Amino acid sequence: MKTRVSNPTQTAKAKRHPRSTPPAEKREKAEHGTSLSTAFQEIRELIVHGRMSPGTWIVEADLAERLNMSRTPVRAAIHWLQREGYVIEHRNVSKSRMIVAPLTKEDANELYMIIGRVEGIAGRGVAELPKAERLEIAKQLTKINGQLLAIADGSGHSGEIFELDRNFHNLVVRSGAGIRLSTLHSAIEPQAERYWRLYASSIIKNLHTSVEEHERIIAGIISGDAGAVEAGLQKNWQKGAERLGHVIDIFGERGSW
Repeated sequence: MKTRVSNPTQTAKAKRHPRSTPPAEKREKAEHGTSLSTAFQEIRELIVHGRMSPGTWIVEADLAERLNMSRTPVRAAIHWLQREGYVIEHRNVSKSRMIVAPLTKEDANELYMIIGRVEGIAGRGVAELPKAERLEIAKQLTKINGQLLAIADGSGHSGEIFELDRNFHNLVVRSGAGIRLSTLHSAIEPQAERYWRLYASSIIKNLHTSVEEHERIIAGIISGDAGAVEAGLQKNWQKGAERLGHVIDIFGERGSW
């Protein structure tokens, strides 16, 4: 075992300037069994909410300090995030580095197509529920859609668009998806959220169209038409990708320089 030798100069400084108690809000280090999951979730949240911008270089030591964790779970979390598409390896002539994945039109199209298929399957499940359950779900969806319509008409709070739209879609998934489908949706939905959060304010002028697409989904649920509900959800995401693509064409892709 190596014995650590004290540096007299550092010891003297420490006596003159004793380390202050960490601020109360600083999170304690996670337990060993949960540290990887915690690191993954917290880094993913930083990325999804734009606090780690697309294209940002990932410095493992800085993240470990920020999360008050050792570098081992942070390193493992970064590789986990890479497998799920939040982080990519950027190579040049001399070396490679991990960076936050850019937001590109091509990626958005693929991502929206996948989540549309997943939600379409869940939508079929909702349409096949007993009538009383379907009508209750349709009632809740109609209320959410009404709040979106109010925003589109100028009488609602535009900052609530994302949460309302997500609540609409998540209600469909919760009501019609099994465990496997729900797990798949939970893994991919935050990736779509990255695009929403950065570009949503520029899509508000198309909100009426999205509300109308939601109305057709609700109508399919009420009538128990599984095919209509599935097609409606897929179309909503497909059209959403098209609307997003127009915005990306105007403002440019993020982090793809």
